[in-house]
Amino acid sequence: MSETQSLMLTEAGESPAVVAALLEKDRPALAEIARLFASARPPVVTTAARGSSDHAATFFKYLFEIACGVPVASIGPSIASVYGAELSLKGGIHFTVSQSGASPDIVALQQAAKRGGATTIAVVNVTDSPLAKQADIVLGLNAGQEKSVAATKSFIASVAALSAVTAAVSGKDDLKAALDKLPEALAATAGIDASAAEDVLFNASSLYTSGRGPAFAIALEAALKAKETAGLHAEAFSLAELMHGPMRLVQPGFPIVAFAPDDAAFENNAKALERLRGLGATTVPFSTQPLAGVNLHMPSTGNGLIDPLVALLCYYRLIEAVTRRKGFDPDKPANLLKVTETV
Repeated sequence: MSETQSLMLTEAGESPAVVAALLEKDRPALAEIARLFASARPPVVTTAARGSSDHAATFFKYLFEIACGVPVASIGPSIASVYGAELSLKGGIHFTVSQSGASPDIVALQQAAKRGGATTIAVVNVTDSPLAKQADIVLGLNAGQEKSVAATKSFIASVAALSAVTAAVSGKDDLKAALDKLPEALAATAGIDASAAEDVLFNASSLYTSGRGPAFAIALEAALKAKETAGLHAEAFSLAELMHGPMRLVQPGFPIVAFAPDDAAFENNAKALERLRGLGATTVPFSTQPLAGVNLHMPSTGNGLIDPLVALLCYYRLIEAVTRRKGFDPDKPANLLKVTETV
C-alpha cells in the first residue's frame, strides 16, 4: 500500500471549497429555478440518475418533500432508453443528476421528459456534456475534474446543489442558513479521530448502513462506497426497515453504521440503535448528539436535515482508510471505470 495520499482523499478534502464556490456561482440558476416553480407549481417533480448521483436524488426527494410538500418521483432511465416508453409530464419539472452527463440512458430519459412536456434541469459537473447541452436549465456543480473512480466531492456538490434548490423554492430561512454554514461544517470534519470505527469496519465481513429521511440517502451512498472501494459487503436500510426482516442477520459484533442527525427522527433512531445494541450489534453512529456505541461526534450546520452530508465527508475519509489498510487502491477499484455509460 502506497503512502502517497490517494486522489479519493484529496478530492474529498476539496469539498468545502467546492460547495462554497457552487453556492455562489449558481445563484442565477437557483433564482431561475425558484421562479420556474413559482409559476409552474408542478404537482410532482421527477428525477433520473445512476449510482452515487441517484443517492443525491434520493436526498433531494426527502428534503424537498419535507420542505416543500411536493412529491418527488424517480424514473428509471431504462423506461426511455430500453423500453421506449413515452412520458406524460406536461407542466412537470424533471431533474437529471450526473457527474459526467455522458451516459446515453440518462440523456435519453431527459429527452423523453422534455418530449412529454417537462422543463428539464441538469445538475451536472461537466457543463459541456450531452446532458447539459440538451437541458433547459443547467445547475453546474463547479467541482472541477474528479480523477478518482470513487465520487466524493461531486456527490457532496450534487447534494449541496439540490439542497440549495430546495431552499430557494421553499424560501425556508433555516435551510438557507444551514447551507451558508455547510462549507465551514464540512471543513470542521478534518482531524476527527475515526480510528475505533476504522477497526470495526476493517474487521467486518458484512455490515449495514442506516438512517432515516435525508440520512437514508447518505446511508445508501455509504454502503456503495464500502463495496466499491473496500470490497466490503454492505447494505443500506432505513432504521425503520431495519427493525423488520433485516434484523434477522444481526448477531453479536455485527456492525451497523448509523447516520443519526438531530432531526425529527432522532429519538426513534436512538431507540432503534439501543435495541440493535441489545442484540449484540456494534453500532457506529455519526451524530451531533451523543449516542452509545463507537460514536463519531459531528460538526453541525444548525439543521439536522443537512447535517448528514457533513457526516458523509467524515465517512469518506474513514472508508478510504479502511480500503488502504486492506491493501486496495481506492482510486482504482477492481472492475470499475470512472464514467459508466449504460443504455
